Amino acid sequence: MFDTTAVVVGAVVGVGIFFTPSRVAALAGTSSLALAAWALGGLVALAGAFTLAELGAMYPRTGGQYTALRDAYGVGVAFVYVLCASTGIQTGAIAVIALVCSQHLAVGLGGRELEPTSAAVGATLLVGLLAGINAIGVRWGARVQNTTVVAKLAVLVAIGGLALVAPTTTTVDRAATSGGELGLLAAMVPVLFSFGGWQQVTWIGGEVRDAARTLPRAILAGVLVVVAIYRLSNWAFLQLLGIERAGTSQAIAADAAGVVLGEPGRRALALAVAVSAFGVLNTQLLTGPRLLLALAHDGRFFPTFARVHARTGTPLPAIALLATISITLLWLAGSRGVDRLVTGIVVVDAFFFALTGLASLVLLRRIPRSHRTLRAPLGPALPIAFAAAELGVIAGAWVDPGVRATVWVGLAWVVAAAMLYAVRFRGRG
Repeated sequence: MFDTTAVVVGAVVGVGIFFTPSRVAALAGTSSLALAAWALGGLVALAGAFTLAELGAMYPRTGGQYTALRDAYGVGVAFVYVLCASTGIQTGAIAVIALVCSQHLAVGLGGRELEPTSAAVGATLLVGLLAGINAIGVRWGARVQNTTVVAKLAVLVAIGGLALVAPTTTTVDRAATSGGELGLLAAMVPVLFSFGGWQQVTWIGGEVRDAARTLPRAILAGVLVVVAIYRLSNWAFLQLLGIERAGTSQAIAADAAGVVLGEPGRRALALAVAVSAFGVLNTQLLTGPRLLLALAHDGRFFPTFARVHARTGTPLPAIALLATISITLLWLAGSRGVDRLVTGIVVVDAFFFALTGLASLVLLRRIPRSHRTLRAPLGPALPIAFAAAELGVIAGAWVDPGVRATVWVGLAWVVAAAMLYAVRFRGRG
């Protein structure tokens, strides 16, 4: 239960909470609207947690989310999701996280940021290192996960403690330009990027003990922990920095700590962010390959990716593919392309999150509720609300002119995956 909950928390609490709060503050324009965005994101996350927990109880096996989409909508939709996750969502997230980890390591150890090429080299080495660790065996990946989860939660609680004992630096609640209601809508894109990831634990269900009971409990426990820690940390950032400075900060957690502790505190926080990034990077390389493994095991992808190593039991070809695509993306995007990568990840992920939420309603007619180990409250209301909120994220990305083109790229990625299925894999398996 602890290992599985650590995967949930580690998949969600990554690097997002250490850089998206500044973007949320800039888009919202006031402290109250910024905190409202995080509260709304927490409600969406809880609705999604109940929905995914119910699905996890129904599909306690490797690639559980893929299996649920396959049974609800057919093989084509499930194939498109796995391909988009493996070549865009997961790998894009790995690229972003590795770059952030590389930069924060440099700040923490050397006191200054790396230039783009050096940051990319560092990120490449980090991806290679963690791919190797997860190739050795799932227990090694779990040990890295547990250690980094405890460390990152301790850091965020410490920041909240600093805000409680330190005098506030400002009483201004409104930035020079306030986004109003449209700003709140746009702010939901970075908020839900930071809240995303709890579904990944359903991908490793085949390696969890008593998965039908453990998966749903771990999802709910993990998301509740994340909601509480995000509310605390964002309140602390705004208390220590104020809305104006929070909206322009490039390293909001480190800057917040620096208000009280000075430059040593800033560097210590940068190292803590690097540890957090390292942990969530590990999560992506622990869970992501299992999704591709499930698709290939069904005979609906290249047979090579259905193989697991005879001694370690790990899907080596799938791990190698995700690591290779991730390294390619981080070199193509670079440090300046992080915002666009984040938006592309969120848009595509939101589309499939909505489909996953509604899948529980489709499957409700086929699997009696009496046969499930978990029953989500409020009946169909939660899945519908969750799906509507995720579709709203796409609208939120659309209202931001700076990233609107990325929305089209994300949707084009989905269409390209559908075309590949129709031409190469339809009817197989």
